[in-house]
Amino acid sequence: MSRTTEIRWHGRGGQGAKTAALLLADVAFKTGMYVQGFPEYGPERMGAPITAYNRLSDTQIRTHSNIYTPQYVVVVDDTLLETIDVTAGLAEDGCVLVNSGKTAEELRPLLNGYKGDIKVLDACRVSMETLGKNFPNTPLLAAVVKLAGVMDEEVFLKEMRVSFEHKFARKPEVIEGNMRALEMALKEVR
Repeated sequence: MSRTTEIRWHGRGGQGAKTAALLLADVAFKTGMYVQGFPEYGPERMGAPITAYNRLSDTQIRTHSNIYTPQYVVVVDDTLLETIDVTAGLAEDGCVLVNSGKTAEELRPLLNGYKGDIKVLDACRVSMETLGKNFPNTPLLAAVVKLAGVMDEEVFLKEMRVSFEHKFARKPEVIEGNMRALEMALKEVR
């Protein structure tokens, strides 16, 4: 039986939700999975809400639409919880991952009655500690890979290193910080 995992990302323009979705698709593809990674936005600008999506499967994906009933939702900016129903279509056996310094119990009232699993990672803190800059998408990428169990963590880290070495070929000092961010997120997501 095939297994398809669908992930919806909510963020603001410039926070890296689109980049994270595309990176996840790229890394999963390299491990032999069938993948889709795509953003949804119109004329938005820096700071405006955006949505990105991932479909990851062990069989060919024949669906080519937005994701309306994801198993996982990643919220890059917890201020979006006040204005967007990020849990729309998310089943109670799914999971929402929120970038926040707050606890799951503190966030639950902002999730429109959602009774399912809430995981939290202070991705901004992780990013600041490992990169010296606020790039929450990298830690959140690792956290959702762990929560969804879409690939072995060691394989994920290996493929991400290869991806970073290509992407940051002219800035090798950035590679180790990004790798530390991934490793820290894998340990800290709660």
